[in-house]
Amino acid sequence: MKSWWRKTPTPEAAAAAPAAANDAAPAMGAERALRRLEWTVIRRLDGLLQGDYRTLMRGTGLDLADLREYQLHDDVRHIDWNVTARLQAPHVRVFTEDREMAAWFVLDLSRSVDFGSGLRAKREISAGFVGVLARLLTRHGNRVGALVYGNDLEAVIPPRSGRRHVLHLLHSMERRAEALPLQKGMTRLDELLKSAATLMPRRATVFVVSDFLSEPGWEKPLGQLAQRHEVIAVRLFDPLELELPDLGLVPLRDAETGEQLWVDTHDAGFRKRFARIAAERETTLRDALARAGVDALELSTDDDLVEAIVRFADLRKRKVRAGAGSIKAFA
Repeated sequence: MKSWWRKTPTPEAAAAAPAAANDAAPAMGAERALRRLEWTVIRRLDGLLQGDYRTLMRGTGLDLADLREYQLHDDVRHIDWNVTARLQAPHVRVFTEDREMAAWFVLDLSRSVDFGSGLRAKREISAGFVGVLARLLTRHGNRVGALVYGNDLEAVIPPRSGRRHVLHLLHSMERRAEALPLQKGMTRLDELLKSAATLMPRRATVFVVSDFLSEPGWEKPLGQLAQRHEVIAVRLFDPLELELPDLGLVPLRDAETGEQLWVDTHDAGFRKRFARIAAERETTLRDALARAGVDALELSTDDDLVEAIVRFADLRKRKVRAGAGSIKAFA
């Protein structure tokens, strides 16, 4: 007669079981998140973009397609000096697209992206954007990779394609969000951008996804990164970071350091000063991105992700047709 029995797990296996369960939970969360994005966002984008997803990234191939006059923000490495000398005006070479150029996500997942005054935090907007773009690109054969920054550069995910790779990317974002301790100081976005320049040997499309709440000094490495790659700055923000409502006495906490301060939002003068400083910061940030020569997309926690991506794709399409320079911060 056949007997049935259950093997008693070894102490090592018993100890490993909770860890395996903890790893499985984020993986299931990534699967659910990606399925939700596929049904609620990507299906809508397919109809609105009508398959023209390549407006979100442009490759640079080796086949010469055309020559045209040099325009502001053109890559000086593409100047054809023989034609320039003959026509007495700077001309640049235009190449056909490399349809398999990789895309990189340079992800700022520091504590400040945990903030959200409504139903969603900036971290959720970041994950949604990355999931949608990564899935759109990988299903058409492009490879995507990521640099993940928490308190410092914590992970480098090499470019690959396929749905499983997108799940791995989202899983990595979720897992690091749960384990991130409080920071000792502000985010050092400059260090992340310098690492990106070192770790990306081949030309690529680079999405820098951050709220850009950082120590100063990131503008120069961002500009240097844009000299070699096609860089798109995806700036995350929450409406409450721009203007405070009248809520009376409320605590404000620094998400990165944990420092807390009580403020009286009933004070109209304080709210005006807050709004003025926020507006000045916005202007400074947009000017810095423009000087770096990068396209910019602004994503608010109350944005419709589909509408934001479609508007940005339309603007990039017009830019390509016009041969213009960088797109200033676009909301």
